[in-house]
Amino acid sequence: MEKRKVGEIDHYYSQLGVAVVMLTAPLNVGDRILIETHSGKLVLEQAVDSIQIGHDKIQGARAGDAIGLKVLEKVHQGNVVYKI
Repeated sequence: MEKRKVGEIDHYYSQLGVAVVMLTAPLNVGDRILIETHSGKLVLEQAVDSIQIGHDKIQGARAGDAIGLKVLEKVHQGNVVYKI
């Protein structure tokens, strides 16, 4: 399985189950992602079901965007996001 880094977790809102991701590469709804710690420990794998900027749902985002991403598990600031 090939993986490519697309960003890092900047913040996690536990009450919403939403992570703020600072993107370093494009990400689209429907992509599959892995989120890992810096040491490479897998936190979760899931499909991207929803991306938001502000409160607007979008289908895709570019490098440099800060996005809201619904996640299935708790994540932490600094976790690395990969597209697979």
